[in-house]
Amino acid sequence: MAIEIERKFLVTGDGWRGAATSSSALRQGYLSTNAKATVRIRIIDDARAVLTLKGPTTGISRAEFEYDVPLEEGRALLEMARPEVVEKRRYEVPFGGLTWEVDVFEGSHAGLIMAEVELTDAAQDIALPDWAGREVSHDDRYANASLSRNPGVPAII
Repeated sequence: MAIEIERKFLVTGDGWRGAATSSSALRQGYLSTNAKATVRIRIIDDARAVLTLKGPTTGISRAEFEYDVPLEEGRALLEMARPEVVEKRRYEVPFGGLTWEVDVFEGSHAGLIMAEVELTDAAQDIALPDWAGREVSHDDRYANASLSRNPGVPAII
């Protein structure tokens, strides 16, 4: 079983842009969200589809299972998820020996920029870049599944 351990931060500034090494366009929809599991379909650069199942969060950790699915089936699943679809461009930004993912949201969440970093241990110390603002790891309003149900940038940024 794979375990996802990640911390999320609001982004304050553009200092990350010059360090970005790649980016991808993501469209993702939520087929189910409840206390037991979240089921998401993600289309990456309109070229690849990934079905993800995530278990309940404990602290900053949760079980995560990912499966490639045929692109046409991924597109059909994304249509089933509408209107709960999140669109964003994800940038990979190396910092402090880790790869940070900076998400620039589009569509109904335009203006929101968040960074997340995956860890190997929940207690892992990390260096914070100067563009990492307030931590929102424990604020459910900033979970992508929550964003999909609530168009617009969360009120408290």
